[in-house]
Amino acid sequence: MFVAPAFAQESTETEQHTETGAEHGAEGIFPPFDSSTYASQLLWLAITFGLFYLFLNKVVLPRIGGILEVRSGRIAQDLDQAAKLKEEADAAVAAYEQELADARSKANTIGQEARDSAKAEAEAERRKVEAALESQLAEAEARIALIKDAAMRDVGQIAEETAGLIVQELVGAKVEKSAVSAAVRAAKG
Repeated sequence: MFVAPAFAQESTETEQHTETGAEHGAEGIFPPFDSSTYASQLLWLAITFGLFYLFLNKVVLPRIGGILEVRSGRIAQDLDQAAKLKEEADAAVAAYEQELADARSKANTIGQEARDSAKAEAEAERRKVEAALESQLAEAEARIALIKDAAMRDVGQIAEETAGLIVQELVGAKVEKSAVSAAVRAAKG
């Protein structure tokens, strides 16, 4: 028995198909362009289009509509939430600005109080220093007065001694101290 190769069998089948195709086909026209099949093509087109339209209308469009509604709802919800968050942010900014203004006012008040307190302390310290200086000045003046009095007493004694020595040198005799003291007192007064 002889077995024909596989490619040989295929070629015979192809020949048979072409032969049968030649038998069916009238003049070798492409079937969609054959005017004798237009009516059946239009019928099947209408049936297919109607089924496709029903499929779209009953299955696809409701799903797409549902998705669009869900997205629309989600977008509206997100917009509402964004508006709410914007209002909260605006309120937070206003509160921050108010707190900042309050803090600045409080800082100015604290600064003014600190300046007033420092000024009062400086004034009190100045008065204290002035009082200390005045007391030291009074003490110095008292000491000067004591020293002046002592010096004046010493000047009186020195004047008496000097006058006594001068008279003694001029006269050549010793003069009594009481007489010289009376003469010096008379010259002072």
